[in-house]
Amino acid sequence: MSEARIRDLTELDIDGITRIDERITGKYRPQVWEQRVVYYIRRDPDAPKVAERDGKVVGFVLGEVRGGEFGLDEPTGWLEFFGVDPSARGSGVGRRLTEALLAHFRSRGAKITRTMVAERDREIDAFLRAMGFTPAPLTALERAL
Repeated sequence: MSEARIRDLTELDIDGITRIDERITGKYRPQVWEQRVVYYIRRDPDAPKVAERDGKVVGFVLGEVRGGEFGLDEPTGWLEFFGVDPSARGSGVGRRLTEALLAHFRSRGAKITRTMVAERDREIDAFLRAMGFTPAPLTALERAL
């Protein structure tokens, strides 16, 4: 099996991302991924990345640099969505995708990257901690409507 190539995401990758999401969640949601991919490409076309192996998308990461949110003025990288096809896990795809996104954030002047993880997502939490993420001095709040 060849090593995955990391490259910028395009709208042509929506089917591959939808397939990965379906393998992970069991839900087929092409409209959701079309909306997300188009949003991130328009906001920061060099930020979102995919990992491609033998012509097939095996991983993706979506994020952007923003400033002024939550009273935090500095430009901040936000890692918001990522996924690796279960068949490609353990081969460094997630690490390489994350490193490519973080490099892009640095090139845009961000000195910090933030993300949020649901308490139930222990595997995602463990991966992000292995990538050097630590708990932030922020509190996520919510209210049922």
